Amino acid sequence: MLRTLSALIACCAMLPAWSDEGMWTFQNPPLAAIKAAYGVELTQDWLDRVRTATVRLSNCTASFVSADGLILTNHHCAEACLAEHSSKTESLLERGFAAEDRPHELKCGTQVADVLMQMEDVTAKVSAATHGLDDRKANEVRKKTLTELEQACEDASRSHGTPLKCESVDLYEGGQYFLYKYRRYDDVRLAFAPEEDIAAFGGDPDNFQFPRWDLDFSLLRAYEGGRPARTPNHLRINFTGPAAGQLVFISGHPGSTDRQLTVAQLETQRDIDLPQILLRAAELRGRYIQFGKTSAEAARIVQEPLNTLENGIKVRRKLLDALHDDRQLARKRREEAVLRARIKADPQLARSVGDPWRSIEAAQRVDRAIALPYQFLEGGAGFNSRLFRYARVLVRAAAERAKPNGERLREYTDAALPRIEQQLKAPVPVYPELESLTLSFGLERMREWLGPDAPVVRSILQESPDELATRLIAGTKLADPEVRMKLWQGGAQALAAAHDPMIELAQRIDPDARAVRHRYEDEVEAPVQAASERIARARFAVLGTSVYPDANFTLRLNFGSVKGWEENGVPVEPFTHLARLYERATGHEPFKVPERWLAAKAQLDPATRFNLSTTNDIVGGNSGSPLIDAHGDIVGLAFDGNIHSIAGSYWFNPADNRAVAVDPAILLEALSKVYRAGTILEELKAN
Repeated sequence: MLRTLSALIACCAMLPAWSDEGMWTFQNPPLAAIKAAYGVELTQDWLDRVRTATVRLSNCTASFVSADGLILTNHHCAEACLAEHSSKTESLLERGFAAEDRPHELKCGTQVADVLMQMEDVTAKVSAATHGLDDRKANEVRKKTLTELEQACEDASRSHGTPLKCESVDLYEGGQYFLYKYRRYDDVRLAFAPEEDIAAFGGDPDNFQFPRWDLDFSLLRAYEGGRPARTPNHLRINFTGPAAGQLVFISGHPGSTDRQLTVAQLETQRDIDLPQILLRAAELRGRYIQFGKTSAEAARIVQEPLNTLENGIKVRRKLLDALHDDRQLARKRREEAVLRARIKADPQLARSVGDPWRSIEAAQRVDRAIALPYQFLEGGAGFNSRLFRYARVLVRAAAERAKPNGERLREYTDAALPRIEQQLKAPVPVYPELESLTLSFGLERMREWLGPDAPVVRSILQESPDELATRLIAGTKLADPEVRMKLWQGGAQALAAAHDPMIELAQRIDPDARAVRHRYEDEVEAPVQAASERIARARFAVLGTSVYPDANFTLRLNFGSVKGWEENGVPVEPFTHLARLYERATGHEPFKVPERWLAAKAQLDPATRFNLSTTNDIVGGNSGSPLIDAHGDIVGLAFDGNIHSIAGSYWFNPADNRAVAVDPAILLEALSKVYRAGTILEELKAN
């Protein structure tokens, strides 16, 4: 297996035994490890085909599965699109959706599909620009340099007739910088999604559990120029699925891991960040649940945000549990101590690296001191409202667009503006009653946590949180996308003339929010970034790129095998079967089987495999990732992990960390016998 960091440093060499740990970049895949562990030698053609068939959605991963832009992903990755086309009286989450034909596919207004085409190492350029600068100036210059590199990349691609979306990527905590160049499809439509009762069977009680029986899949389609995109480089689905013990790969976009953070940074998460977020989220969940019980309409309105919130609560609760595992933190401390000892033993390395851990510890003290105002003001926790988020974007965009591109906040550079505009003009439904609930909740918690005498609280809350939220939601016109686009196009002058109360609130709190952000960037972000880069240099001096970088929602490849585990001495088999779905059904949510599944029961093969578990190392963001065999065929669809996988944000335990996927056998059974989706099946099989 890949030895722990301390053993690697102590031995200063890679050892021949491997585990399935690692989220590897496509420019540095673990080819030797795969061959050593499984006897399989991947070719560059295989890597290129998988890379260009893997899709990054705005919130998940997916893959092209036909020559006409058909995209396979999870149902929960399409939830926002389903909610976008739902109403108080009808929910596509409840009844599912199947387009009669391509003209009837539903546009997902805020969705994009990105395909990684090229990767350019720009580390030398960034290092040259920041060389010799103090931490704060280096942080400022680094951001400006990355903005300039991104814009030059996009300009060059347009001049060559192949427009690309260029994004800077920070690997190894600043040890490397790349430009990732994507082909972007900003017209994504929904072709098929099953009912939520079968897609998320078991609901929150089953979430992050295994065995599972979830048909967590949906089909989207990428369009170009109003026509289905031509995607000749796509993956074939092998509906037979994988065998136990078989080598499988996951190509996807893991959202974030914190495996390379220092102990001081992990302790800040444990003591400050996670407890505060969990307290707020738990109370908001209670309000959501009570709101949903007031009427059938309210239940439909709150369905999608409640699902998202409950998932987040379970993740953060288990992350907090992981950080209270004294054995694991002790191991992290030993790894740090060994690395620091190796640095000290090399005088030249010691002079170049210094003591970055001390710098990070000092920055964490500032982070802890400003955590609350940062979360409530800049993070927006005090203004929990879609309408407020629109207002903030409009206010900040008007201010930032007046500046030179390199001097703007990074989220408002020219390269970022098309995506902002897409989101502003999307006709996403806004429900005033839910907006009032979330906004008043945010205002109440801000008053409680910052204190009623905090200047920003006193300036805003001259009335009760409920009264202010009700007045703001009733008075704003930002629910109308046409209004938003007029304000976007009109800039500061249009905002001033609008006299919109939500815009005025965003303008009033912006100086305070910017001030705490500025302090965070100067006193936390800048020294941590500089110190992390020095730690990365030390790791490279000892290990090179024989270890993988933390996840950051960029494309990664992982290898593993179909395998169960042992839970409290009891073996957990790697496959579940259809028959058990009906045995677990109670007729009541979240263990309710949809009517069409009850009607089709006699025609279905009860032995059909439903879900499976593997040793692949994944985290959030990998949802919708294709599970691929050595031939490059899809043999599963990743949608979750078991409860032990949540700690994988910090460390990987090969004994019980498991990914969970939909078996292709149940996709075939469902599409052919339950949904009678012959046209879709023909397209999926036409490879």
